[in-house]
Amino acid sequence: MPHDSDERRCRIVARRTGPLLVEGPVDVTLEDGTTVSSDRFCVALCTCRRSRTYPWCDTSHRSSGPPPVPHES
Repeated sequence: MPHDSDERRCRIVARRTGPLLVEGPVDVTLEDGTTVSSDRFCVALCTCRRSRTYPWCDTSHRSSGPPPVPHES
């Protein structure tokens, strides 16, 4: 998807065993259509679905170990 300028680009850092780190501020649209916002300069988005503050990461993934890796068929 082309961008009009670099100012509109958002940087996301993906880690295999942790959250997605997103440079903010951000608006996140959830699967039910609601939108949550953060004005922080960087936010951690939960990818393991264990967070009590989903979609924000609360580091719950640390105590439970990494989620299982799906097997490729």
